[in-house]
Amino acid sequence: MMTVMLALAAVARLRPKEMEIASSRFCGFRPLHIIFLGCFLPAAAAMLYYLIIMVRPRAVYLVDYVGFRTPHTCRIPFSSFLEHAKQLPALNERSIRFMTRLLERSGLGEETCLPPAHHYIGTHRYCTLQAARAEFELVAFSSIDDLLAKTGIAPDTIDILVVNCSLFCPVPSLVDMIVNKYKLRSDIRSMHLAGMGCSAGLIAVGLARNLLQVASMQGAHALVVSTETITPNYYLGSERAMLLPNCLFRIGGAAALLSTSPAKARFRLKHVVRSLTGALDDNSYRCVFQEEDAEGHRGINLNKDLMDMAGDSLKANITAIGPLVLPPREQLMFAFSLVARRLIGSRRVIKPYIPNFSTAFEHLCIHAGGRAVIDELQRSLSLSDQQVEASRMTLHRFGNTSSSSLWYELAYIEAKGRMRKGDRVWMIGFGSGFKCNSVAWECIHPAPNADGPWAMSIHRYPVHIPDVLNH
Repeated sequence: MMTVMLALAAVARLRPKEMEIASSRFCGFRPLHIIFLGCFLPAAAAMLYYLIIMVRPRAVYLVDYVGFRTPHTCRIPFSSFLEHAKQLPALNERSIRFMTRLLERSGLGEETCLPPAHHYIGTHRYCTLQAARAEFELVAFSSIDDLLAKTGIAPDTIDILVVNCSLFCPVPSLVDMIVNKYKLRSDIRSMHLAGMGCSAGLIAVGLARNLLQVASMQGAHALVVSTETITPNYYLGSERAMLLPNCLFRIGGAAALLSTSPAKARFRLKHVVRSLTGALDDNSYRCVFQEEDAEGHRGINLNKDLMDMAGDSLKANITAIGPLVLPPREQLMFAFSLVARRLIGSRRVIKPYIPNFSTAFEHLCIHAGGRAVIDELQRSLSLSDQQVEASRMTLHRFGNTSSSSLWYELAYIEAKGRMRKGDRVWMIGFGSGFKCNSVAWECIHPAPNADGPWAMSIHRYPVHIPDVLNH
């Protein structure tokens, strides 16, 4: 544009005699030359425009999503959970007392659910490979059925399938089970993500986005299924760190349909950010438990190395996503704090500036991994109780459903009628590694009703969750 303006200015400065000479030279062009220029220039401009369009990443949309509706028959009250645990010879009385204290402080409610195999006395005898497959089929197939009915999409129009389940990787694979069940196309691109913990759900979204952006056709569809199979992973032993998953993890899952077509889409995918901090050693994964504090009360604390690692991973993620979403003022304040702390060298002199993410997002979905995780993120990001309400209520109603918990939280926000067109949502997932992953969405069309996993219970929430539940 600047070159064209300079050329016009130069022409304007020409004298009448010089204009006459220039026009005579132009008229000296042969008709063939003029025809060539008239055809070549538009063709070159069209080719340049086409290349720009092809190189630019395609926009990706969330057509819709569903969370698995846990059946009431799978409900496991604390009393039933502890009664079953007492019948297991491998769990001694000391372990039972610890699990009791943990449940009282966990933030879970009395309506969380476990798979059918965990409802039998002598659970370990029923946690077979067949039972694990039955749990996956119950969660995944129910979620996919609801999603297909909700979106009206035919299974043979799905181009990409991404399944994430960290601890259960059978042969034939979980992907094959879905492909065979729904008669998906033989040329479908399918992947199974395993061993990535609770953050795998957002990793699966990022992978689906990348595959959609290089798809051969516009309007391709990607099906993402996020779950964790609980059946084969019940720990029988006295190691306290290993008893935590028994008490916190519950059955659950979600299915989401992504597409490069905005038709019928409800959210637009804005950003995907992945952060990985240095790997933890075996001791960092363990939990440190205080038998008594100064006042004689028994408590449970997480290992400081683990929380520090989680904090470092969160800071790395904030540093990456901040410039993408924060307004200029918040970016400058955060950058100034970061540079000043590095130049001075003493982190005690200048406190880190925590950006006000309410200026960038109307809603936050923090992985409901446990009460300590939510408390730590609320403190680190200076969040209000309402901003973490969806996470706490999801933990209370469904427990830790691993990678699918974020979808339950998004469903909670919509079921409460708080989502508006144009609202921005920030999903934060934590997992093994230590990983902290973020996904930012922009709402196009809010849910018209509360139909979903919260349909039968949303009227009872939010509820007060005491620090210690006394029975």
